[in-house]
Amino acid sequence: MDPLLNFENQTAIITGAASGFGRALAIALNQRACQLVLSDIDESGLEQTRKLLTSPEKCKTLIVNVASEEGAETMVKKALDAFGSLTIAVNNAGVAHKQAAIHDLSGEIFDNQFDINVKGVAFGMKHQIRAMLQQGSGHILNVSSMAGIGGAPKGGAYSAAKHAVVGLTRTAAVEYGRYNVRCNAICPFFSPTDILEKGGMGSEENKAKLGIGSPMKRISKIEEIVNVMLLTLSPGNTYMNGQTIAVDGGVSAW
Repeated sequence: MDPLLNFENQTAIITGAASGFGRALAIALNQRACQLVLSDIDESGLEQTRKLLTSPEKCKTLIVNVASEEGAETMVKKALDAFGSLTIAVNNAGVAHKQAAIHDLSGEIFDNQFDINVKGVAFGMKHQIRAMLQQGSGHILNVSSMAGIGGAPKGGAYSAAKHAVVGLTRTAAVEYGRYNVRCNAICPFFSPTDILEKGGMGSEENKAKLGIGSPMKRISKIEEIVNVMLLTLSPGNTYMNGQTIAVDGGVSAW
């Protein structure tokens, strides 16, 4: 195996692992010998992810609501108890909201977005960083969005929350880089995940319309985003810190 993609003796937490990026990343890391702690609120989806793993014995699963700080702390404890270390954390869990202009957004929508998309990342980072400081190194990858580095018409609360993820990422990179604890964010363009479905844009017609916004004239495939995650998380990639990585087919080049 190429040493850049060899995750043997690495331990990774992945939130939102019952589907989408989380599931695909779990499978890809497990194929490369990584030990896993996977969480989600979807118990059946999480169990299905586990069944798809090459080495399920290297995986622990937890039903966790990421908006709960207790859940974040429990995930870290599970990693340390089961595998003795925490080298990677991927804060991937997130939700979208139905399309609505800013003047039509409710307090409930904002609360839901910030509880899951912001607090879920912030609480995760809090306890992940504490563990990584104790062991002297670690790498956190937060899943933001192109909506986190640009505007998102009809997705204002989601965009605000994903901008907050970028802010947390950059702040952590500056605060903890000197301790060899790094933090980066990935910002995907539209991909065929549950977020697209729950945002009301999951039909093939809508996907085609969304793809027009990319110079490549299509939305991404899940594996295209996950491949960038793998490269970013590579044990050999040790100097990347504080970056917001746009994986967008060239949208940000315009």
